[in-house]
Amino acid sequence: MFYVIPRAEQDQRSNRTVLFEGAKYDTPISIFLIDNDPGQGPALHTHPYSETWIVRSGHAQFTVGLETLDAKVGDIIVVNAETPHRFVNAGPDRLELTCIHASERVIQTWV
Repeated sequence: MFYVIPRAEQDQRSNRTVLFEGAKYDTPISIFLIDNDPGQGPALHTHPYSETWIVRSGHAQFTVGLETLDAKVGDIIVVNAETPHRFVNAGPDRLELTCIHASERVIQTWV
């Protein structure tokens, strides 16, 4: 068994970000394909599972707990479950991230 999800059938948000939740496809991960303009990013939040990001283009500033870190192309960031975090596009160009959620559904609590 396999699935191909054509671009036209993907859950694309108004800011060009795509959400894939694995539950519908019997896989234990969910993914955001982030495509943010400068200054865009989510508010501080947590998940009951770990989250991993891969920076594909641009420059991101992450807040993880009480720390702030800069991430650039090729960096991989991993945050453990229940750790408050957020990111923002801190560069002049678009930010593209792959956000991997260790869950078949995205479960998010805003802080």
